Order: sequence, then C-alpha cells, then structure tokens
Amino acid sequence: MEGYCMKCKAKKEMKEVKAVTMKNGKPANEGKCPDCGTKIFKIGAAK
Repeated sequence: MEGYCMKCKAKKEMKEVKAVTMKNGKPANEGKCPDCGTKIFKIGAAK
C-alpha cells in the first residue's frame, strides 16, 4: 500500500501496515515510511 510521507515529501510504499477504524467509523490504514520511519496514515480501505 502506498501513502504520502510528510517528512520525505514523496509517495512511499508503507511497511508494517495495519487496518484501523477512525472515530467516525470509516476505515483507514496506518504504516511507517521505509526510509525515515515516520507514521503514514491513509484514509480508505486496503485494496
């Protein structure tokens, strides 16, 4: 799954991805940037 890293300012392939549910009940995915280790958060179900 690909997400945007705010620290690197580029789209990266997330590692350690896990599915989470936001407070409003919508699905999201949370992972880490492979280069800098910053948390990446992407709204929407995994495809």
